[in-house]
Amino acid sequence: MNFKYLTLGAVFVLHLLSSDTVSGQQTANQEKISLNDLSAFKDPGKSWSVAGGVTANLNEKNLLTTRSGTGILVNLPTANTKGVDLLTTSSYGDLVLELDYMMAKGSNSGIYLEGIYEVQLEDSWGVKNPGSSNNGGVYERWNNSKPEGEQGYEGYAPRQNVSKAPGLWQHIKIAFQAPRFDASGTKTANARFIRVELNGVMIHENVELSGPTRGANGPEKATGALRLQGDHGAVAFRNITVSPLPASNGLNTQQRAENDADPIYIDVASTPNIRSFIDIAGGKKVVHAISVGSTQQVHYSYDLDNGALFQAWHGEFIDATPMWHDRGNGTSYPRGSQVIFMKSPRPVLARLTGDQAPWPTDTSGSGFVPKGYILDAADRPVFTYRIFNTRVEDAIKVVDNGHGFSREITLKDPSEKIFALVANATSIDKVSEGLYVADDQSYYIQFPDNVKPVIREVNGKKELIVPVIGKLTYSILF
Repeated sequence: MNFKYLTLGAVFVLHLLSSDTVSGQQTANQEKISLNDLSAFKDPGKSWSVAGGVTANLNEKNLLTTRSGTGILVNLPTANTKGVDLLTTSSYGDLVLELDYMMAKGSNSGIYLEGIYEVQLEDSWGVKNPGSSNNGGVYERWNNSKPEGEQGYEGYAPRQNVSKAPGLWQHIKIAFQAPRFDASGTKTANARFIRVELNGVMIHENVELSGPTRGANGPEKATGALRLQGDHGAVAFRNITVSPLPASNGLNTQQRAENDADPIYIDVASTPNIRSFIDIAGGKKVVHAISVGSTQQVHYSYDLDNGALFQAWHGEFIDATPMWHDRGNGTSYPRGSQVIFMKSPRPVLARLTGDQAPWPTDTSGSGFVPKGYILDAADRPVFTYRIFNTRVEDAIKVVDNGHGFSREITLKDPSEKIFALVANATSIDKVSEGLYVADDQSYYIQFPDNVKPVIREVNGKKELIVPVIGKLTYSILF
């Protein structure tokens, strides 16, 4: 991150917004927009409603299915119900806006700050080279008087595509600075997107807006309503909160030193896999991890001590700064948007007496012996190990369009009744035959018709386990 061309105040704002800590003042002044009904919005059209749950269809465009309840704002335009934009009754200037949203397949929407500056929302799943009109882009300005092909200008593409699949919740955080006007109404400073994060990844920083983006509902002003685009397709929102933009008080010496460190990024084209430590939830660490990248911008990390695929992500590959900067600590982390399959990595295979028997916490007594990996014809690693006197091959490959992975676990000489732990998560729900969604709709797991998974509850969480008869094949989509 280069702060050379930013004011010190802007740098401080960026530092605060990138921190996990929210100041007491921000928390106290945070406004959560109620979605118990539509009373927080002006004249909502008939396409808008509230729901208690929502799912998408991966095979049918512009379709969301809802269940009764509250807490989720849903837009469902149809041939008979024209979609319209939705505006809040409250007006805002400087702010930090956070919300979750879900796209239907092929759908399109947007968030307009003050009703006039749009951050695009779109089903951009698998797009390799996103533009300003793709998910997370700052939409372009428009001038009809310019020559054909030049009317659009000053659009800003996201730095990388970290978009998720239709039917999965995505999280966006926007730090916005409103334009400034003097007493006569003359604009003295342009609006700015100080920082935009999509699914935990910074995709814009200090973007200046010289004027309204295309589709603005009026001229520039000091404050305005939030506007959610509803005339382009099916979309859902939840957890909408507005907080004050942090005040700028400068950076202390330690903060400057941290921000001045030059990042060390790993390019997947030159280094398709890297061994490192990887920090996980709860202060734990995977000490024998390998991260495997692909040119399709879908990557994963594998725990060699447990034969466990424990995380994957879209976007750029690896940040090795903590691993190699200064003395280093051996740790690397993903640059893109992660999904976590194993909050606490455990052996992926176990010998169980039945589908309700407890899963072991480690490989003790299993005879687990890692055998490293071999490379297939496309130079992709196939992990090998022995467990319960069985030789295992674990092959993970990117699926078409970069939508996720296929995984094939093969038992070469099985002599035991073996189960596979596919996921442990806060929630696991069946969407349709063979398709499951996990961790509050963070990723999908898809099985062939002949595979019959078991969802079970363990200590208030869910586990998805499957008996392995020689070979298990499934896909992870996110």
